[in-house]
Amino acid sequence: MSRRKSYSDTFTGDADEGIRRIIEGGGEEDSRRRLKKVLLKVINNELTPRQKQIIMLYYFQQSDIVTIANDLGITPQAVSAVMSRARLRLFRILQYYI
Repeated sequence: MSRRKSYSDTFTGDADEGIRRIIEGGGEEDSRRRLKKVLLKVINNELTPRQKQIIMLYYFQQSDIVTIANDLGITPQAVSAVMSRARLRLFRILQYYI
């Protein structure tokens, strides 16, 4: 098997759009603030420590996948896999609020 030399740092889909919509805003300020509060509670209570760490670095500290991988000493593919599972878990819970 050949190794991938580059790695895409873009996520798409309903889960990513929903999470970004909550974080970046749009709509009423009170609603946005409430959703962001719910998002943070879900991140803290429903994700594994590794998922929480990666989600916080990616969405709140604007780190890219390669930087996160280097900081944590894992491969970008591992970061992507953890993020995918975490994002889907977040979206499943947050879809009732979005």
